[in-house]
Amino acid sequence: MLAGLSALVIVSGVSACGDGSGSSGDSADGATTIDVWLMRDSISAQFQKEFVAGFEAAHPDIDVKVQIQEWDGIGEKVTAALASNDAPDVIETGNTQVAQYAQSGGLLDLSDRTDELGGGDWLKGLAEPGAFEGKQYGIPYYAANRVVIYRTDLFEKAGIDAASIKTRDQWIAATEKLDTAGTQGIYLPGQMWYALAGFIWDEGGDLATRSGETWKGALDTPQALRGMDFYKKLQALGKGPKDSDEAEPPQAEVMAKGQVAQIISTPGGANVVTENNPELKGKLGFFPIPGKTAERPGSVFIGGSDLVIPAASGKQDAAFTFIKELTGDAWQRKLAAAMSYVPNKTTLADAVASDPGASAMAAGAAVGRATPNTPGWAAVEAKNPIKDYMTAVLTGADAPTEAARASASITAAMNDS
Repeated sequence: MLAGLSALVIVSGVSACGDGSGSSGDSADGATTIDVWLMRDSISAQFQKEFVAGFEAAHPDIDVKVQIQEWDGIGEKVTAALASNDAPDVIETGNTQVAQYAQSGGLLDLSDRTDELGGGDWLKGLAEPGAFEGKQYGIPYYAANRVVIYRTDLFEKAGIDAASIKTRDQWIAATEKLDTAGTQGIYLPGQMWYALAGFIWDEGGDLATRSGETWKGALDTPQALRGMDFYKKLQALGKGPKDSDEAEPPQAEVMAKGQVAQIISTPGGANVVTENNPELKGKLGFFPIPGKTAERPGSVFIGGSDLVIPAASGKQDAAFTFIKELTGDAWQRKLAAAMSYVPNKTTLADAVASDPGASAMAAGAAVGRATPNTPGWAAVEAKNPIKDYMTAVLTGADAPTEAARASASITAAMNDS
């Protein structure tokens, strides 16, 4: 869900090419026409219309032709386009997808233009996976990450001030108090491995580490084991299943039943809760996942999108102009306000200050990270030994033994891909 969260919906004035492939010719008025591939279903038609109109007014020599792409099968479609002589000029990719596209040599290296784009202030969770082998190919577009969604009425009844929960210890104490006979302190399914990753990062560990050209699974390090131990303590303060993730059953629907005090989710999960139980409208709040100390929120996995330019594009200057506008401060502020997303720069966090869910995301995003930046990580997620490891530990197996087994699977998957 978080691999890439953006799309521009086609409205009047911006048409789609028939089959969504290839670059179009220049306009009859002499303007350069650029083809832009963006993903479906997260940016409103109103914002899309406003941006394209504003861009074309500011750059009358450039016409924009947006083509909406589906996430299903997009990897193969982008790979084929990058290998062709008829690629689009700008492509939106999930932030963790950039490495696999860059590996093929099909992307334009934008390293020498990052200063022009304000790269020093980019969110690391978008910028770092947008780079490959020391070169910057993906330009951060926007982000989203998990926060804690909580029942304000249950917190008040228990005498808990959510604003005072700044550390893991305070979070555990509050959750223990909330975990009563009639209420789950937290609904945390056993295989929410993105949440586990954050706890591991907070301990100074990682999912995998690199030595030269070789990657090695790292779940069996002392730091990673401490992260799993915290997950186990938190997960025990509710009735979340130990053998499934947040999608089975959908955790927001579980919270909507009324017996759950907290879940870990993107803020949009609150909308699902209230859609399923309108009685909970006005009774949901948000706070960043707490860290080990009050000075720093918990690390989170940042999902979101980067924008790339294919090396085969014949209109790279115009494509760069498009990216510069859409990822620039002015439009980033408008995007954040319109869609409740985290802007691409830490310096723009105030753009969502009045939005409780988005501001909680922004606090976490400032210290957010992404999965190991290598094409081989896709093979890990395909098998996902992390989920099996988590279930084994939560059901009583020896954590170091299971961590070593999972780490070996990660090592094999990353180096065989």
